[in-house]
Amino acid sequence: MTAITYKETKAITASELARVFSSSGIRRPVEDLPRLEQMIANADIVLTAWDGDKLIGIARALTDYAYCCYLSDLAVDADYQKAGIGNELVKHVQARIGEEVSLVLLSAPGAMEYYPRIGFAHANNCFLIPRSR
Repeated sequence: MTAITYKETKAITASELARVFSSSGIRRPVEDLPRLEQMIANADIVLTAWDGDKLIGIARALTDYAYCCYLSDLAVDADYQKAGIGNELVKHVQARIGEEVSLVLLSAPGAMEYYPRIGFAHANNCFLIPRSR
């Protein structure tokens, strides 16, 4: 493993994103590459982690840069988990949005204990209308 580098870029392919999602354990529509392309193109922030030329992590967010930011994806390749990469991606998002913007996410059940360890506070006041497909 070389030194991990972090970039803010949308210059990733849907196939690269699908591979990271699949490896990380996050549930996303990895078989629907056109949908993944839209997810990349329409995000306000795409921060990536790289081991050489291999995409190994991503933080994808939607924000107004003034009040709130929704961290819609935080995924790290399983071979690189528990090395602080997810935490570093979150720090990069926070640096990008600034101190006046709240960072919000919906956690997968299996990650509920991870997020408090990297600075997130648990909130019980979320409401959701789930996607139908």
